[in-house]
Amino acid sequence: MIKVYGIKNCDTVKKALNWLTQQHIEHRLHDYRIEGLDQNWLLQAEAQFGWQQMLNKRSTTWRNLDEALKKTLSKSTALELMAAHPTLIKRPIILQQDKALIGFDPKAYQQAFGL
Repeated sequence: MIKVYGIKNCDTVKKALNWLTQQHIEHRLHDYRIEGLDQNWLLQAEAQFGWQQMLNKRSTTWRNLDEALKKTLSKSTALELMAAHPTLIKRPIILQQDKALIGFDPKAYQQAFGL
């Protein structure tokens, strides 16, 4: 079973979940707004994608951050912010042993799932 990390009311997450359902791929949503985030998972995701790629600069939370903080953002500060404000994490994220996907791109999903 594939675990999809994201927020259930996010349109991009909904597209990814619908795609997985249409392809008959078993999956479960880990809504990190409700279920929270494990620090180890956050570090694993950062190691796979890099904190810059994980950062959702389209989120309202990002837009409301202090401009000085945005300009001087470091890896450790970014990870602290993502842990405190999960909406700062780009979504969805699939992080399995043989699959690492961030965002939703049907072609990337097809390739990752061998379809």
